[in-house]
Amino acid sequence: MGRRRSEAVTLADVARLAGVSIATASKAINDRDEVAAATRARVLRAATELSFQPNALARSLTSGTTRAIGLLTDDLGGRFAMPILLAAENALANEEMSVLLCDARGDPVRRRQHIRTLLARQVDGFLIVGHSNDIRPSVTADIPVPVVYAYCQSADPADLCLVSDDAGGARLAIEHLISLRRRHIAHITGPQGYQAARVRAVTVRQVLAEHGLPLAGGEPRYGEWSQRWGRQAARELVTDTQDVDAVFCGNDQIAAGVTQVLPELGLRVPEDVAVVGYDNWEIFAEDGDPSLTTIDLDLPQLGTAAVRHLLAALRGAPATGAVRHPGRLVVRESTARAPAGLLVSPGTPPPPRTPAPCRRGGCRC
Repeated sequence: MGRRRSEAVTLADVARLAGVSIATASKAINDRDEVAAATRARVLRAATELSFQPNALARSLTSGTTRAIGLLTDDLGGRFAMPILLAAENALANEEMSVLLCDARGDPVRRRQHIRTLLARQVDGFLIVGHSNDIRPSVTADIPVPVVYAYCQSADPADLCLVSDDAGGARLAIEHLISLRRRHIAHITGPQGYQAARVRAVTVRQVLAEHGLPLAGGEPRYGEWSQRWGRQAARELVTDTQDVDAVFCGNDQIAAGVTQVLPELGLRVPEDVAVVGYDNWEIFAEDGDPSLTTIDLDLPQLGTAAVRHLLAALRGAPATGAVRHPGRLVVRESTARAPAGLLVSPGTPPPPRTPAPCRRGGCRC
């Protein structure tokens, strides 16, 4: 007959079934080093058989930890923070650790208040989640427990920061377009004040130069992270540059705007102009017409990796510096593959293409 609720399984019950002392059972369950592997396995089997649930308060008093992590973000409802937070929470739950989540909403005063509150709750560590790769002031000096930054970069090089690899993502996009024999590639992106926009623009030029190609239009076109800017920039680009056959866009909203306006200008996507976006935001990337080839930031994996680094720091093995998390290319309808077996070398001239309609004076010759 099973135990009644009032007859909760105790550590003594586990020790008795495993044939060890209560002290040894406690050490085994709390993963202390001084217990032999065979003994630990026997204790854990007994605990499982009895459905033993350690008392969280007693466990924290024994280990000196609360098994709670503070998650502090500036953008709880944001496109980028939420996938990271969900993945981090899941990874911590797998370690039987709880999460205390606070949203500073970009307010430094509110951020300091949340830090004080979380420290009063005696969290074991902090995960700071940003909304962009831009450099931000460090808060580590105010926090006496391990801190890991995710999708933001601290100004202190001694901090550990996991950020998206903007240079790597831009390289994936441009090399994909070059592999499709596109030789007149333009770049439309967001505000120049964003570090991500600047890093990607530099990489675009670098990769094109490696293949002996100029940047179509001469300069990156900086603007807003919006469809409206994508439409405006595409019109300006087609007016100013006659030979564009591909556009790499700084995000999927810009790319969606570009793909909307190109047919109005007599250009087919992808036959005349291939388009690549960035972020893999499903509402724009999957549901557009055509669907967008884009760079996926793999944000859930970034969140999981941040937790892995935080757990390592809690075990006494902290890391420092910026870790650049790679993205991946997702190919959809807005680009077209080169014919099978075709090898493209730097400097190879493009094959003959059907001329695009003339854009002067409304002529469609």
